[in-house]
Amino acid sequence: MDFQKILADLKEKKYATVYFLEGEEPYYIDLISDYILDHVLSESEKAFNQTLLYGKDINLDALLTAARRYPMMAEKQVVVVREAQNIREIEDLVSYVEKPAPTTILVLCYKYKYLDKRKKLYKAVQKQGVYLESKPLYENQIPNWIVAYLKTLGLGIEPKAAQMIADHVGNNLQRIVNELEKVVFSAVPGTSITVDAVEKNIGISKEYNPFEFQKAIGAKDLLKANRIANYFVENDKAGPMPMVVSVLAGYFRKILTYHALSNKGNNQDIAQQLGISPFFVQDYVTAGRNYPLQKAVLAISLLREYDLRSKGGRGGSVDTGDLLREMTYKILHL
Repeated sequence: MDFQKILADLKEKKYATVYFLEGEEPYYIDLISDYILDHVLSESEKAFNQTLLYGKDINLDALLTAARRYPMMAEKQVVVVREAQNIREIEDLVSYVEKPAPTTILVLCYKYKYLDKRKKLYKAVQKQGVYLESKPLYENQIPNWIVAYLKTLGLGIEPKAAQMIADHVGNNLQRIVNELEKVVFSAVPGTSITVDAVEKNIGISKEYNPFEFQKAIGAKDLLKANRIANYFVENDKAGPMPMVVSVLAGYFRKILTYHALSNKGNNQDIAQQLGISPFFVQDYVTAGRNYPLQKAVLAISLLREYDLRSKGGRGGSVDTGDLLREMTYKILHL
């Protein structure tokens, strides 16, 4: 079950007896468990019927004691276990999951790990409870996620602004939400968040950022690319080497995908195949001309080489600023 379906059921007061929320993306796990803590019980009911436990502090017996307790002056009790991955004997919970207390809503937050799908507990949760596997999004999915998230708040966002945030933050959804709060606070409902708003409120330069850097590389704009590279050298937080390499690697992989397309005449189809906004298609058409298939492959090889060197590979210590400038020069002159 996906998190939207789980939340929709919760909002309609359709409660399960067991929720098992696991995976490497904590955002959805926290979203669901926090909603249950905040909304299932009234304020007066919470004092006696809501229990928050931590896996590192309890064993299975303590968990079962809490789960089997009867509610006081309420129809339900809520037991939320954070850090449930730290309960060593978690697989022994299967007997409870198979026959859960009907008056308890038990929520297990099993972050950064996964149950063994071959064992009984996983099968019992699938059959008797609600199971969520929360996986991290790929970085190329983040701009669309930002668009969808802001839509729920009645806001839009310019494609370039969404890409800037994605490049700056990566795929940590909670960090993205935290950054978006800085612009949402002053945004007018029904409007779109602009590049200027992102620069002003989040502090990402609209001229000197990884997105503008990849665009300059793709266009083989030597002056602009070198100007941004020099800015990154002087302002490491704006474009640290690992981020720049990661962004460019994703960019050139998309260029390889572009070269493999059989239909290059339909911008909508190109956007869908590359996982980008149609707004950026022309940038990839230009980059495709400047980096034919073989050159795009060479660019990825260069990125791997400089990523290794920046991490101390091949011996010696080299200034990452010099590496960034050198890498930029070599890619531009392929």
